[in-house]
Amino acid sequence: MIGILTTIGLAWVTGLLVAGGLVLLRARDVFQRIVALDTLSVLVVCLLALLAYSRDVPYYFDAAVALSLFSFVATVAAARYLASGGPFE
Repeated sequence: MIGILTTIGLAWVTGLLVAGGLVLLRARDVFQRIVALDTLSVLVVCLLALLAYSRDVPYYFDAAVALSLFSFVATVAAARYLASGGPFE
């Protein structure tokens, strides 16, 4: 039963990744692109966690944590860049 639910979860997250990629391609301004990229990174972290559970390999969790930290830093950097108007202001 758990294997079936994990497979359904993997398929669902993969479908959401495709939909998020389409949203990213259709984004009109920079703010929508940042939100779409942040959403995609959350989905990839979820996919890595599901893969770690289904394949019973712990290093996927390490990759998920590293990706989530990198995504947080990138989102904060992009927000500060857009708020100040440039990299040196």
